[in-house]
Amino acid sequence: MKPELTLHERTLKLTRYPVRKNETLQAWDAADEYLINHTQEMELDPKRPILIMNDSFGALSCWFSQNCKVTSVTDSFIAKKGSIANLEANQLPHVKIVDCLADLPDNPQLVLLKLPKNNRLLTWQLQQLCNLLPKDCKVIGAAKAKDIHTSTLKLFEKFLGETKTSLAVKKARLVFCEPDSALAKPLPAPQQWDVPEHNLTMTNHANVFSSDSLDIGARLLLDNIPQDGKYTEIIDLGCGNGIIGLKAAQLNPHANVTCVDESYMAVASCKANAKLNLETPEQLTAMVANCLEDVQHNSADLILCNPPFHQQAAITDHIAWQMFCDSKQVLKGKGQLIVIGNRHLGYDEKLSRLFGNVSVIAQNNKFVVYQSGK
Repeated sequence: MKPELTLHERTLKLTRYPVRKNETLQAWDAADEYLINHTQEMELDPKRPILIMNDSFGALSCWFSQNCKVTSVTDSFIAKKGSIANLEANQLPHVKIVDCLADLPDNPQLVLLKLPKNNRLLTWQLQQLCNLLPKDCKVIGAAKAKDIHTSTLKLFEKFLGETKTSLAVKKARLVFCEPDSALAKPLPAPQQWDVPEHNLTMTNHANVFSSDSLDIGARLLLDNIPQDGKYTEIIDLGCGNGIIGLKAAQLNPHANVTCVDESYMAVASCKANAKLNLETPEQLTAMVANCLEDVQHNSADLILCNPPFHQQAAITDHIAWQMFCDSKQVLKGKGQLIVIGNRHLGYDEKLSRLFGNVSVIAQNNKFVVYQSGK
């Protein structure tokens, strides 16, 4: 048996995306290494595709692209950009990268599944695979050992087939599953629920935050969206299912509203919700992007933002900081940024440092709504 190697020892140059000054988080984990080491001696057919699902920044895509026909499946625009950047940096062959709602290639021989944090997405992907996989396809899941619970294995058993696990190595564990076509069922429709106090009906795909109810942070922000004819270009940054942007569109019917998120499922949900809730759905545009890096500077009057404080499994405030910096560039002169966050996150300090001003326009015992002007 070949000795176990780390990705450092495999001479791959891998970075996270976007690249940041003094970045210390690596672009792979022990589960990636475990998958690679486990599959070293597998005989793979170069003509049959392998599926890599939820590859964080392309570590698996880079490794397997050297000898295999790879399709990478992700719900993350940032993960896609990271994979492309790392493939190019290592001068490796092209990998087909598709989102979770896209059709998958026929007759795959191997599926490498990095387990997502969201069990709704895991269930969706297992059902998607059960409808697709031939009997001889091997499915290997991977995650930190602490994230593989009995309930996780039950999901595999219920939606894909007979399941076993490996021993833990470097606090990571593998999950082995035999596809059983008898378990195949039509994919479920997106979750739908009502917000009667705002006269909205929301649709959520599997990987969208707060899948069946309005979270308390969004509820406070909804009550503090400006209604003013002077706002003609409004952005909902980190839009999720688009509920903030939808309400902004209803309150400001002459404004163009752009919803931005890095999740393909979020943007698909947002587009569906515009058709469900707006008299003129064309008033709202939804786009997949890394914060506002692709949005024209000095183009928005108002930006509404509910920043996430994690990227993949890492808890971090750099996403909020990037959102605030991008917002300052994209806002017109005298444009306004309205942000909601948990009290303990201290966004007021960041906003004051960046904009030179910040005020509190609403708060409760858990959340604060801040406003800064350019």
